[in-house]
This record gives sequence, C-alpha cells and structure tokens, in this order.
Amino acid sequence: MSYEYKYPHPAVTVDCIVFTADNQILLIQRKNEPCKGHWAFPGGFMNIDETAEQAVVRELAEETTIKIAETDVFQIGAYTAVDRDPRERVITIAFFAEIEKPVKVKGSDDALVARWFSLDELPPLAFDHEEILEDARLIRESE
Repeated sequence: MSYEYKYPHPAVTVDCIVFTADNQILLIQRKNEPCKGHWAFPGGFMNIDETAEQAVVRELAEETTIKIAETDVFQIGAYTAVDRDPRERVITIAFFAEIEKPVKVKGSDDALVARWFSLDELPPLAFDHEEILEDARLIRESE
C-alpha cells in the first residue's frame, strides 16, 4: 500500500538507560557518525512494524547483547528538540530499565563498545542524553 503525504515526517528513535541497583548505567560508544566515538545510551531507529517497546528491547540486544522483556522497560518521555540529531528531524522515545547488578556486555551493531559506568563518573554524553538521564534519575528517585 502506498501513501502520499503533504507534510514531511520525522524519524522516530528509541533510547534505553539501563540502571543497576548500585547506581551504574550502561553506555555504548558510537561506531558511526554523528557523534562517532562519543558515549550514548543504546538505541536506534524504530522499524515501521514495531512498537516503541519492541524497538527499545531489540536495539538494546543488538547493541549490547542484553536481553530484557518489553515489560521491564519504562517510558521516560519523548524528546522533540528540532536540532537534537544533525542527520534529520528525529524524535526519540526514551526508556529506562533496572537490573540488580552489571552483566557482561559486548558492543555490536552500531556500538563500538558497550560498558558500565558509575553515575558519579560519566563521560560526556552524545546528543541530548544528559537531559534524558536527568529526567530518568528524577523518575527513578521518585519511585
């Protein structure tokens, strides 16, 4: 089925912050531009035939080898700044998950490296991920 639209459409991505009980988070080092070599949350573009929850679980597994259930991710919010991604107009839906302790991870797909970091010793983050992290921390602390 083919559609024609009068207005251009933004791309939709998902991002996932994985926290541990001892305040570590999982980051990936980006393999590709934009922000090649910078640290970011695992995530990527949502496929046309999946929900945001399905996309974030898939992206997390593809980039870090961590497998979690859709019921284990919780939506933080949508991030819509017009210039948040230099490639094109991108809206991201951010999620978080919490696991007891760090598990073995491996960077793959778009991730050069996957690694656990202490929340107290984070590298600079790509895109608007610092804003997303702050929102996730507020939600997590209020629970």
